[in-house]
Amino acid sequence: MEYRKRTYRNKISKGSIVSFQVKIKETDLYIGADTDCTETALQSVRRHRECVEEYIRHNPSFVDSMTPVATDAFAPAIIREMIEASSRCGVGPMASVAGAIARHVGLDLIKHSENVIVENGGDIFLRLIDRDATVGIFAGDSPLSYRVFLKVRAGGTPFGVCTSSGTIGHSTSFGRADAVCVTSQSATLADAAATSIGNRVKREGDIKGALDYGLGIEGVQGVLIIMGDKLGIRGDMELV
Repeated sequence: MEYRKRTYRNKISKGSIVSFQVKIKETDLYIGADTDCTETALQSVRRHRECVEEYIRHNPSFVDSMTPVATDAFAPAIIREMIEASSRCGVGPMASVAGAIARHVGLDLIKHSENVIVENGGDIFLRLIDRDATVGIFAGDSPLSYRVFLKVRAGGTPFGVCTSSGTIGHSTSFGRADAVCVTSQSATLADAAATSIGNRVKREGDIKGALDYGLGIEGVQGVLIIMGDKLGIRGDMELV
């Protein structure tokens, strides 16, 4: 897989929302809110990263597992959520970590801002009260890259839009799709589902079956798959 500079962040329309960046170690968030909430976001990232890092110190297999791990009722909330989401999708818990961080930071920020967007490596948490947003789908060298845009309608319910790729980025994928985009009310689940669905797309003929599989995951609302010049879409997704 190949790393690309995060120019895709310019493809998230935000209207009058204030944008700022928060980075701690590997976590690099691009955030939009009604006001600059940098310090609040930094505190949130530190807290949730510490929960994950501390859990991994005591459970080192958590970070390497490619399959679901056992439920742990005593784990921090973010860890329990990752375990549940990855179990639904048949992948390891770390497949959901970027979406989980975006979601939990976003939930902290909505206490200070009505409109919140948190993007973490292509995984996005949104809570938009009074405005719509469009999200451009980055699909590497596919001719459809940045030519497909997802409309996210205003509403009070937090929403997740997460994208996985088998050809770009640093995340582990066993598939070859240029982009698998999943929507859900939970960015944690959307992240795990995008990985799981992407693992099933090794050739163009796999797209239909992967779409069917993705919509069968409880909590997944929509799935979009791009591979080369082919696009498949299923579920509740609005393209512009």
